[in-house]
Amino acid sequence: MRGHFITLEGGEGAGKTTLIQALAEKLRARGIDVVVTREPGGTPGAELLREILLTGSTDRWSSMTEALLMYAARVDHVERLIAPALQRGAWVLSDRFADSTTAYQGAAGGVPIERIKLLHQAALGNFKPDLTLILDINPQVGIQRTIARGEDATRFERFDPGFHGRLRQAFLDIAEDDPERCLVIDGSETAETVFRHAVAAIDGHLGARLL
Repeated sequence: MRGHFITLEGGEGAGKTTLIQALAEKLRARGIDVVVTREPGGTPGAELLREILLTGSTDRWSSMTEALLMYAARVDHVERLIAPALQRGAWVLSDRFADSTTAYQGAAGGVPIERIKLLHQAALGNFKPDLTLILDINPQVGIQRTIARGEDATRFERFDPGFHGRLRQAFLDIAEDDPERCLVIDGSETAETVFRHAVAAIDGHLGARLL
């Protein structure tokens, strides 16, 4: 049986990393084969592209160049990791996927959404997640969370507040346009509350009794 592909999306500091680890533990406790991955990245080649995408000055790449690099990484990610895992029946949990390109390089970065859709179709056809959980949070709160972690800011975290505001709205628009696949969760809630909402979403969308 084919596995399930679940993605987590949202702005900077929304809590995706914490949630994905909690979900992986819950699924593994149920005897499910789980693969946890991220974008950009997930394979050796894609991780190399991640390094050049997330470092350097904010104007290092145009939004269109970023989109092309993201899809170069994504194709490698799908071909070498995600698709084989799904074929063997594993559940794949990915911290970001194609919706992030639509939001970051498209709505927030200025690349026309139709061009992003054409790029996706050319690269991956109709391949998409079974379920996408979008963690929504005030961008200022999210950025403060990333600062509190003490990590070096990525290129995207250093973008101006207007960019992050457009980014938040983009994810909400994505959820509204595809309600069968996407569910918005309030990322400002406690980690335990966010986790319970996520488990309920998986239960409702995929029929997996996890609680």
